[in-house]
Amino acid sequence: MSLIAGLLAGILFFSLLSEQLQRSAITLPIFFTALGYGMTQIPDTSIAALSDHGMLLTLTEATWVLVLFSDASHVRLRDLWRSAAYPARMLLIAMPLAILLGAGVARFMTPEAPWVITLLLAAILAPTDAALAQAVTSSEKVPARLRRSIEVESGLNDGLALPMVLAAAVVAVEVLGVTGAQVPANLGLFTLKQIILGPLAGIAVGWVAARALDLAMTTKSISPAYDGLVFLAAAFLAFAVAGAIGGNGLIAAFVGGLTFGHALRTSTSFISEFMSAEGKLLTMLSFTIFGAAMVPDGLAHASWATVGAAVCFLTIVRMGPVWLSLAGTGLRPREKLFLGWFGPRGLASVLFSLLVLEKFQLPHIEELVACVVLTVILSVVLHGLSARPLASLVKDQENNDA
Repeated sequence: MSLIAGLLAGILFFSLLSEQLQRSAITLPIFFTALGYGMTQIPDTSIAALSDHGMLLTLTEATWVLVLFSDASHVRLRDLWRSAAYPARMLLIAMPLAILLGAGVARFMTPEAPWVITLLLAAILAPTDAALAQAVTSSEKVPARLRRSIEVESGLNDGLALPMVLAAAVVAVEVLGVTGAQVPANLGLFTLKQIILGPLAGIAVGWVAARALDLAMTTKSISPAYDGLVFLAAAFLAFAVAGAIGGNGLIAAFVGGLTFGHALRTSTSFISEFMSAEGKLLTMLSFTIFGAAMVPDGLAHASWATVGAAVCFLTIVRMGPVWLSLAGTGLRPREKLFLGWFGPRGLASVLFSLLVLEKFQLPHIEELVACVVLTVILSVVLHGLSARPLASLVKDQENNDA
């Protein structure tokens, strides 16, 4: 059986049993990461079709844009404003603290690695993954304020982390004397443009697309079959426009989805319908290629130090800063722990590690990528297995308190 046939058979199998699998501990990322890695173990078979880093970079970016735009389109601004303090604290306080703590932990675990590499690793692993958190953010068992906090944090932290990743990479280039790296001419100006022009592009594209779709529906000039294509085009147009003017495309996708969902007067149910098919297909392909292209290298470079660092990044490095950042908010201890635990690492960290791998020729890059891969593998498994039980536990405790 060819690898492409195996991939299609995996998609067919998962789709046919999706209702039963959704009630089990086998999540989509777990299944397709395992499928991709399993394909690499087929003897005497080339995996070139599934092990290309460039293909993974493109698919990961496309998947991330759709997930961010889709998730943000369902967030109501009025509800968001009521609980804005939680994600704001996690973004502005917890994330910088996590980067500093993560760099210290990585340095302790791997003392032979230069400090600039451990700082870069911590920045790459700072953003959380909306795709891996969907089992929580889509569950009605989880209180709305917690779901919105996870959605907003995962939607914005990758855009905020990208300048930090590039800054750490530039510092590493200077400190380690690396030549031939693609470095922004003015990092400060680059960062300002990323965090200012990205949201502006998202607002403009999201508002125009929503107004145009409302007009098309009112005049009945659009067929219902094309609603999803409007969503698709708007998501990637926000990303493309932001990139063209120097803004951050990922922030643009999230802000564009937020604007689109708020400005659209008709139902946004077609977005969920689109993401339940085409969006899931992209996610399946991304995690399959991740399993084939990066998991073998990550496991090959695994050591007790890298595994220990990965565990720390998912626990104390994430949960400690989140707990501190939420002090004085009135949240219960278990709610702080819940928000701290559900900071899964996934496609965003994979995307950033691939960008660094492509643009910078840094020493120890293999160990850095291995640590990222191990963290993502553990996150895929542990957050996938714990999502439903912890969502039910939070709901039960909420009912008991009420």
